[in-house]
Amino acid sequence: MRRLKNFTRSPIFIILIAMVILNVLEGDFNNIGQWLILKLLMLPAIIIGLSFHEFAHAAVSNALGDPIPKLQGRVTINPLAHIDPFGFIALLIAGFGWGVPVQIDPRYYKNRRLGEILVALAGVTMNLILAFVFAFIIRILFEFAPEFVSGYIGDILVDILLNVVIVNIVLMVFNLIPVPPLDGFGILTQLFKLERYDWYYKIYDKGFIILMILIMFNVTSMILQPCVNFIYNIIMTIVF
Repeated sequence: MRRLKNFTRSPIFIILIAMVILNVLEGDFNNIGQWLILKLLMLPAIIIGLSFHEFAHAAVSNALGDPIPKLQGRVTINPLAHIDPFGFIALLIAGFGWGVPVQIDPRYYKNRRLGEILVALAGVTMNLILAFVFAFIIRILFEFAPEFVSGYIGDILVDILLNVVIVNIVLMVFNLIPVPPLDGFGILTQLFKLERYDWYYKIYDKGFIILMILIMFNVTSMILQPCVNFIYNIIMTIVF
């Protein structure tokens, strides 16, 4: 209950409400039935993408000698270990959400800078792998079960699998945006030793709010749309 009160008083909650209002004004909720169906078809993709993304961070950090992710039960693909309730609901309603970030202790790494880069890259790499894997599953279905795919249930299944491909590409590209607390900012931090600058901590502390403002004003969409389309076309060209 205390966490809920703190969340509703935060600037993030205010921004989320503003995003929901914008979605309403744009007509996203005009047809509630259709909206629910689209969200249900998207649910498996969101759960798979977020769970495997955070699992990859935890697994790589654990492999590099950091015991924290394993002690906190994060070295698993179980969604319950990675899904943040508020972030998940926000993702469904506002179109933007988050999972539970994996806590790491880089002091355990033999090479701290390299270790942090590898951990940051692990999540987005996992999303890319998943996009390829589910694209191959779609191809297998079309090759070996064409009659099933052309049916009602098969058509729904293909939609769900395509959503998994697209959502994982979106997660990969989105997390590479160089804004804290995203992985892209973490990678840049280690490559260019940004922690030595005074402005680093000011930006990092306000990073989540900055990110949500960029989302609200569609700045991230201008990055995501062309990049996601480009990567999706490459994957489908390779697989098919």
